[in-house]
Amino acid sequence: QVQVAESGGGLVNSGGSLRLSCVVTGRMLSVNVRRWYRLAPGKQRELIATITSDGYTHYADSVKGRFTVSEDNNKNTIHLQMNSLKPEDTAIYYCAANVNIEGGTYGYWGPGTQVTVTS
Repeated sequence: QVQVAESGGGLVNSGGSLRLSCVVTGRMLSVNVRRWYRLAPGKQRELIATITSDGYTHYADSVKGRFTVSEDNNKNTIHLQMNSLKPEDTAIYYCAANVNIEGGTYGYWGPGTQVTVTS
Protein backbone atom coordinates (compact mmCIF):
# COMPACT_ATOMS: atom_id res chain seq x y z
CA GLN A 1 0.00 0.00 0.00
CA VAL A 2 1.48 3.31 -1.10
CA GLN A 3 0.99 6.30 1.15
CA VAL A 4 1.69 9.98 0.65
CA ALA A 5 2.07 12.28 3.62
CA GLU A 6 2.66 16.02 3.83
CA SER A 7 4.11 17.91 6.76
CA GLY A 8 5.40 21.35 7.64
CA GLY A 9 2.30 23.47 7.42
CA GLY A 10 1.48 26.10 10.00
CA LEU A 11 0.79 29.73 10.77
CA VAL A 12 3.21 32.39 9.53
CA ASN A 13 3.23 36.16 9.12
CA SER A 14 3.16 37.78 5.71
CA GLY A 15 6.67 37.82 4.28
CA GLY A 16 7.68 34.75 6.22
CA SER A 17 8.74 31.31 5.07
CA LEU A 18 7.65 27.72 5.49
CA ARG A 19 9.04 24.44 4.21
CA LEU A 20 6.64 21.67 3.36
CA SER A 21 7.69 18.06 2.96
CA CYS A 22 6.07 15.18 1.12
CA VAL A 23 7.13 11.59 1.69
CA VAL A 24 6.00 8.61 -0.37
CA THR A 25 6.20 5.24 1.35
CA GLY A 26 5.12 1.70 0.69
CA ARG A 27 5.66 -1.07 -1.78
CA MET A 28 6.54 0.56 -5.10
CA LEU A 29 8.97 0.40 -7.98
CA SER A 30 9.56 4.09 -8.52
CA VAL A 31 7.96 7.53 -8.45
CA ASN A 32 7.52 9.37 -11.73
CA VAL A 33 6.17 12.79 -10.98
CA ARG A 34 5.22 14.62 -7.82
CA ARG A 35 3.10 17.71 -7.74
CA TRP A 36 2.07 20.25 -5.15
CA TYR A 37 -1.48 21.55 -5.27
CA ARG A 38 -3.32 23.94 -3.04
CA LEU A 39 -6.96 24.56 -2.28
CA ALA A 40 -8.01 27.88 -0.85
CA PRO A 41 -11.48 28.66 0.49
CA GLY A 42 -13.82 29.60 -2.32
CA LYS A 43 -11.28 28.84 -5.02
CA GLN A 44 -10.52 25.98 -7.35
CA ARG A 45 -7.66 23.61 -6.72
CA GLU A 46 -4.44 25.04 -8.13
CA LEU A 47 -1.39 23.15 -9.36
CA ILE A 48 1.56 25.15 -8.09
CA ALA A 49 4.68 23.05 -8.53
CA THR A 50 5.86 19.92 -10.32
CA ILE A 51 9.03 17.87 -10.06
CA THR A 52 9.80 14.85 -12.25
CA SER A 53 12.08 11.91 -11.55
CA ASP A 54 14.82 13.47 -13.69
CA GLY A 55 14.66 16.76 -11.84
CA TYR A 56 12.54 18.86 -14.17
CA THR A 57 10.58 21.48 -12.26
CA HIS A 58 7.71 23.75 -13.20
CA TYR A 59 5.85 26.42 -11.26
CA ALA A 60 2.60 28.28 -11.51
CA ASP A 61 2.97 31.98 -12.18
CA SER A 62 1.42 32.71 -8.80
CA VAL A 63 4.39 31.19 -6.95
CA LYS A 64 7.25 31.48 -9.44
CA GLY A 65 10.27 33.11 -7.87
CA ARG A 66 8.97 32.56 -4.33
CA PHE A 67 8.52 28.79 -4.08
CA THR A 68 11.10 26.11 -4.82
CA VAL A 69 10.50 22.38 -5.09
CA SER A 70 13.38 19.99 -4.45
CA GLU A 71 14.04 16.31 -3.90
CA ASP A 72 16.01 14.53 -1.20
CA ASN A 73 18.80 12.20 -2.17
CA ASN A 74 16.68 9.29 -1.00
CA LYS A 75 14.21 10.17 -3.76
CA ASN A 76 11.25 9.42 -1.53
CA THR A 77 10.90 12.90 -0.10
CA ILE A 78 10.36 16.22 -1.78
CA HIS A 79 10.16 19.67 -0.24
CA LEU A 80 8.42 22.89 -1.10
CA GLN A 81 10.32 25.89 0.20
CA MET A 82 7.92 28.80 0.37
CA ASN A 83 9.38 32.28 0.81
CA SER A 84 7.85 35.75 0.80
CA LEU A 85 4.52 34.28 1.78
CA LYS A 86 1.38 36.35 1.23
CA PRO A 87 -2.09 36.08 2.80
CA GLU A 88 -3.37 34.80 -0.55
CA ASP A 89 -1.09 31.77 -0.15
CA THR A 90 -3.37 30.59 2.65
CA ALA A 91 -4.68 27.18 1.63
CA ILE A 92 -4.50 23.47 2.24
CA TYR A 93 -1.46 22.17 0.41
CA TYR A 94 -1.57 18.70 -1.09
CA CYS A 95 1.13 16.48 -2.51
CA ALA A 96 0.25 14.09 -5.32
CA ALA A 97 2.52 11.37 -6.71
CA ASN A 98 2.43 9.18 -9.81
CA VAL A 99 3.86 5.89 -8.59
CA ASN A 100 4.95 2.82 -10.50
CA ILE A 101 3.86 -0.34 -8.75
CA GLU A 102 3.57 -3.91 -9.97
CA GLY A 103 0.64 -3.79 -12.34
CA GLY A 104 0.83 -0.22 -13.47
CA THR A 105 1.15 3.44 -12.63
CA TYR A 106 -1.26 5.06 -10.22
CA GLY A 107 -1.83 8.42 -8.65
CA TYR A 108 -1.79 8.90 -4.89
CA TRP A 109 -2.68 11.90 -2.76
CA GLY A 110 -1.74 12.97 0.70
CA PRO A 111 -4.31 14.28 3.20
CA GLY A 112 -2.98 17.84 2.96
CA THR A 113 -1.38 20.30 5.33
CA GLN A 114 -2.81 23.69 6.26
CA VAL A 115 -0.82 26.84 5.57
CA THR A 116 -2.14 30.08 7.00
CA VAL A 117 -0.47 33.42 6.27
CA THR A 118 -1.57 36.38 8.37
CA SER A 119 -1.28 39.98 7.25
